[in-house]
Amino acid sequence: MTKLLEWLFGVSVVVAVWALVSFDLLDLSLPQTYREVAWPMPLYLLVSFGCYSLATVGYRVATFNDCDEAAKELQGQIKEAREDLRKRGLKM
Repeated sequence: MTKLLEWLFGVSVVVAVWALVSFDLLDLSLPQTYREVAWPMPLYLLVSFGCYSLATVGYRVATFNDCDEAAKELQGQIKEAREDLRKRGLKM
């Protein structure tokens, strides 16, 4: 099973449970407070996922490793390109 199918299955189960509780489709006679809590649950889950995603991206950016060797190599290539362009008559 691919990751996409796993996620789609999980989301469809959550949506099915939410619909059963919110709209009382099986006549479970759940208390009204259950429905009041379940009704905005998709919005809460979406906001929670957004906060988690933002925190993950922020953490990964903050802990990103610097590549000193790659930076030096890139600077060397830039210098070579500038010298080559100067030889060809381009003024910078």
